[in-house]
Amino acid sequence: MALTDILGKTGQQGGIEAISQLFGGHGLQGILSAMQSNGMGQQVRSWIGDGPNVPVTGADIKKVANPSALARMARQEGISPEELCDHIAQALPGLVDKATPEGQVPRQGKPAQDRKGHKK
Repeated sequence: MALTDILGKTGQQGGIEAISQLFGGHGLQGILSAMQSNGMGQQVRSWIGDGPNVPVTGADIKKVANPSALARMARQEGISPEELCDHIAQALPGLVDKATPEGQVPRQGKPAQDRKGHKK
């Protein structure tokens, strides 16, 4: 999985699926529950809600990510785990924001819909 894929070239679902591998899989729900259980509930709520997205840092991502999955993905990208975490920290708030229209986390397996009800 190329970093450009993670950052959205394959669409938001592809980016979320790639990033979720660092948090034990389970897609968007897995990412959000891992972040919330590691003290980042305020950030997660801001990404899902309508207001501005509260940022996270690469160190926050590294604290939550599975170390072996992080090392493997960084090796595939040819960058350090810290750089990968920084990239994910920049991309994740926007990915989650776009994946949660209307402030709702879509159920697993259901395509996200935009505000007009069209499938993305």
